[in-house]
Amino acid sequence: MAMERKSVFNFEELLDESIKVHGHLCPGQVLGVRMSILALEKLGLKDPKGRDRKNIIVFVEIDRCATDAIQSVTGCSAGKRTLKLLDYGKMAATFMNLKTGKALRVLAKEESKSKAKNYFPGIQDKYECQTSAYKVMPDDDLFEYKSVEVKIPEQDMPGRPISRVKCDKCGEYVQDRREVYLDGKTLCKACADQWEIRNKK
Repeated sequence: MAMERKSVFNFEELLDESIKVHGHLCPGQVLGVRMSILALEKLGLKDPKGRDRKNIIVFVEIDRCATDAIQSVTGCSAGKRTLKLLDYGKMAATFMNLKTGKALRVLAKEESKSKAKNYFPGIQDKYECQTSAYKVMPDDDLFEYKSVEVKIPEQDMPGRPISRVKCDKCGEYVQDRREVYLDGKTLCKACADQWEIRNKK
């Protein structure tokens, strides 16, 4: 049982690459690869690690297996400032084409877990069953997806730092407008938290 895939992306190759990065095959790996392919196709990003590498940014809503798969497929990373972790605990990610301004949020459907049994009723282990089923389930059974509007502040964009200031308390430098201003002082977030705790006592 295999789902027909008319795509410029080779699912099996991308899954193999992702497994090498993540260390093992699991349902989250399949979901991450599938949602990445879906979003890249919808947004017209055919070469995310090549000529489109400067045109993509991804906001991932969970710090789980799928995040490694998304990073593997898209080439986005925290160090490049193109992979942003929003720790909402949701199996979802928003992919944005920076060139066109279009963005797509993809959410894994909860009911896909129970539907997996319909595809491979002979597999008793639920994770093994989900892993196999997620490879062949149609996108519409596996995901909810919709176009969204994303506005990225200048300080969160990829590229060189746009600012660098010194914390008045610890003396360490803070980049990209992550500083906090309290009581006339310029503080890093760590010192600002300590400052607020001390002043509440």
